[in-house]
Amino acid sequence: MNGITINNISKSYPLKKGKQEALKNIELTIPEGELFGLIGPDGAGKTTLFRILTTLLLPDSGTASVNGLDTTKDFMQIRKEVGYMPGRFSLYTDLTVEENLNFFANIFNTSVKENYHLIKEVYKMIEPFKKVRAGKLSGGMKQKLALSCALIHKPKTLFLDEPTTGVDAVSRKEFWELLRSLRAEGITIMVSTPYMDEASLCDRVGLIQQGSMMGVDTPQHLRNAFGKKLLSVKGPDMLQLLRQLQAMDTVEHAYPFGEYHHAVLKDAAFLPELPANIEVKEVEPDIEDCFISLMRTHAG
Repeated sequence: MNGITINNISKSYPLKKGKQEALKNIELTIPEGELFGLIGPDGAGKTTLFRILTTLLLPDSGTASVNGLDTTKDFMQIRKEVGYMPGRFSLYTDLTVEENLNFFANIFNTSVKENYHLIKEVYKMIEPFKKVRAGKLSGGMKQKLALSCALIHKPKTLFLDEPTTGVDAVSRKEFWELLRSLRAEGITIMVSTPYMDEASLCDRVGLIQQGSMMGVDTPQHLRNAFGKKLLSVKGPDMLQLLRQLQAMDTVEHAYPFGEYHHAVLKDAAFLPELPANIEVKEVEPDIEDCFISLMRTHAG
């Protein structure tokens, strides 16, 4: 059985003149128990899709189901069966950690004790702060509290919208370790992120840009499909070097990549001619390289 099924979903928002297309004919199937990553920059349509799947927003066209339930017809039942952690911290800042957790448990007619095994690994990190008001917690602690509240009613499917944005690197690592342990419990997890490096931590990923799904596959298959020789290049004048690379006949396209530039070659047999003081090495593409390549393909 599929945990999530999306059939030709589209959604637009009205503007003063015309409309803004947020989602364009999205097709996607996520099996039960999969950790699926929706990868894309801000404004790509990730939050709109999450709001449709969690029954907070109606699509303009198309259908979607979660746990075999239609998001339009069966919205009340879906809300009982899913956990949702929105991108912006939305718990009660004037309540303590403990009070927030008990409140959400009561809403779903359960108790912290009944489902403690689900949140144990998350909650034990914030339990020393259980008497602290949520508004006083650090970003990483707020994140863990929000996840605990989303899990306390034992959801079948978990939606996490950019849960690691603005969180330090250590907390990001801990959070993804927690997600993998939750997947082992059989929970279907759909998580969105603007961080391309987090894609490799998912079973499969969907690359989304400007409301269109550009590719869906395992991270390794996406990298294998890159199909071009990729060079990592560094020199003393990086701006001039980028312009030089972009002007070369042997280079398909070049772009900044951290402290280096990445150059995609038109033909693996023809290397660009660069001065001796330029550091050049061949590298394997990562998800960000794949995203940029697919974005150029879709742009035509």
